Amino acid sequence: MPDLLLELFSEEIPARMQRRAAEDLKKLVTDALVERGFLYEGAKAFATPRRLALHIAGLPVKGQDVREERKGPRVGSPEAAIQGFLKGAGLASIDQAKIESDPKKGEFYVAVIEKPGRSTPDVLAEILPNIVKNFPWPKSMRWGAASREPGSLRWVRPLHSIVCTFGPETEDPEVVRFDVDGIGSGDVTKGHRFLAPDEIRVKRFDDYAPALERAKVVIDTDRRKDMILHDAKDLAFAQGLELVEDEGLLEEVAGLVEWPVVLMGSFDEAFLDIPPEVIRTTIRANQKCFVLRDPATGKLANKFLLTSNLIASDGGKTIVGGNERVVRARLSDANFFWKTDQQVKLEDRLEKLKSIVFHEKLGTQYERVERIAALAKELAPIVGADPELAERAARLAKADLVTEMVGEFPELQGLMGRYYATLQGEHASVAAAIEEHYKPLGPSDRVPTDLVSVAVALADKIDTLVGFWAIDEKPTGSKDPYALRRAALGVIRLALAGHNLKLSDIIWRHFARVREDAAQMQAIAHLAPVAERAVQLSAQGSDLAVKLLAIVREHHQDSLIEATSLEQAFYDYQATSDLLSFFADRLKVYLRDQGARHDLIDAVFALEGQDDLLMIVRRVEALGRFLDTEDGKNLLAGYRRAANILRIEEKKDGRAYNEVPDLQIVNDQGQIEEKILAVALYGEDGSREGARKAIDSEDFEGAMRALSRLRQPVDAFFDKVTVNAEDPALRANRLRLLNSIREATRTVADFSRIEG
Repeated sequence: MPDLLLELFSEEIPARMQRRAAEDLKKLVTDALVERGFLYEGAKAFATPRRLALHIAGLPVKGQDVREERKGPRVGSPEAAIQGFLKGAGLASIDQAKIESDPKKGEFYVAVIEKPGRSTPDVLAEILPNIVKNFPWPKSMRWGAASREPGSLRWVRPLHSIVCTFGPETEDPEVVRFDVDGIGSGDVTKGHRFLAPDEIRVKRFDDYAPALERAKVVIDTDRRKDMILHDAKDLAFAQGLELVEDEGLLEEVAGLVEWPVVLMGSFDEAFLDIPPEVIRTTIRANQKCFVLRDPATGKLANKFLLTSNLIASDGGKTIVGGNERVVRARLSDANFFWKTDQQVKLEDRLEKLKSIVFHEKLGTQYERVERIAALAKELAPIVGADPELAERAARLAKADLVTEMVGEFPELQGLMGRYYATLQGEHASVAAAIEEHYKPLGPSDRVPTDLVSVAVALADKIDTLVGFWAIDEKPTGSKDPYALRRAALGVIRLALAGHNLKLSDIIWRHFARVREDAAQMQAIAHLAPVAERAVQLSAQGSDLAVKLLAIVREHHQDSLIEATSLEQAFYDYQATSDLLSFFADRLKVYLRDQGARHDLIDAVFALEGQDDLLMIVRRVEALGRFLDTEDGKNLLAGYRRAANILRIEEKKDGRAYNEVPDLQIVNDQGQIEEKILAVALYGEDGSREGARKAIDSEDFEGAMRALSRLRQPVDAFFDKVTVNAEDPALRANRLRLLNSIREATRTVADFSRIEG
């Protein structure tokens, strides 16, 4: 079958845009074809620094013929109805319609509309100009005289030519003719800008790609990457060195060249006294070059690899020399920054943070550091860290933001702080925390293990979340400008590494710290035991501040807290609940990505007071293992039977049977199976109390074992006992017994949320 070759040849396509642009081109063209009924066998797009290309194989020569029957008015209808039918069906006269009969509706007109399939070149000529003119470049420009005209073509850089051919393998393809702002399509392209700049006439993709390669253009980005990586490793090996691989840099460099030639340069060994990360960042950022290391020691070598877009007549000496001069100058700058920064201690830089605004509503970086330090000290005992070291690390964590090195290379923040802290004799954990408090930055980034780092990392992320919640700047839909979802995931991953955090208390107190409200902090201390009750009263609709004052005065007669602080503390409590819901949503997403069952996550989250992320996960895991056993499956079935009976009877009776069953009635009137179930629930070793105690001691496996003891009594109860007894008192008591089964399972999870 025929295939399509399309090339859009321009002055330049930035490397960072190429891969996305190639995929956009493929999607836009193939979607437009499929929408018009033109199916194909395969499509692949390509990009180089100067061209986007698309090859679509297996397109039909023309579209399918269409035959449509359109029902019209009845015979004898008014002339206006007849004329409307003729116009809509495209008929010249009513004689061109046929007449059909219906036993109920009589005779009516039918128009038979036959449309021959359109030729593929015609369809391509129709859709491609619009795709080119409306191409979704992140940034684009207009140029030349036409740029003065409204609606003129915008492209990433000036578009020079368009190749578009279509035809079968056995024949010469035809040029699909169309025009975009004066640029007509054809079958002529150009090779490498310097090595083969002459025009090349092409037919189809099978000769297009080889012709370009002869003209020193490799159109496949992945093949250019392979060529660069292979040559770089070979050159390094020849020198007894090892390439420091960098996938991001490799992708970028492959987008800068059409014919990659890898060359080696060097720099003065004295520069190796600079931290290796600085050398690598300097050479990478300024010259897009790879660094090398000694495989025996793991230390950087004073050599680098560059990728040229030329086969130089002098073997690349001039190109290498030019790069060496630039690298030398940039490393000299880095060396100056490195030595200059060491002359000022980190704590002496904190004053400069007062002039850096973190957010207009959240104050300066200095004020943020004060909050983080206080929170890190509070969190340290919870995670097992030294509070003084955590506070010290948090206070110095942002100081490197005002160093010369980080000012030049912001991506080195944290890392440079660690170097400077080590040089000035800080504790190893303090130095580590300065670097690691940003971690984890994403789902694949490592989680810090040093406990001081954990405390400061948690404090940094919690302060960010609480701060933006306090000013009502929350993520909405796909928009998350302050990376709050990433911060929440960071807290989750830190907690799941083995740290128990009661997030509600931590977050609520930090809201007051964000507001710098000492009176509110005092209010929180008083409100903590009565906050839940305050929420309930507020929901009933009466005045919030009056209720809060009444509650606190009832419990703390000596309180002198101002009403405004109480009111703010309560609103922050509500904001805490909202932020906890955000954490819950993030945790659900994280666990689902890890393969956990969504229904088990929902079943655990449905219980109130779930704010210890580590305990939630352990409970979900234990619940999953329990439900995989026969005891678990049968207890779930028994729970559902009990819940269904209760739902029906409670609806019928208009009341809930949530009281504790009368065990005297069980003893006097109950059947043996009923008595056994009551003992299993309420006996000395009963499941209700056993599961509760196990949960309190965070023994989730023990809680599941306690519930498993209900399996046989529940099965026997439903086999032998009639719940809806004739005696009303006995019936009510048996319904309360069923409710006890439901309540026993709720110590672990809400079984109503479990599927299967």
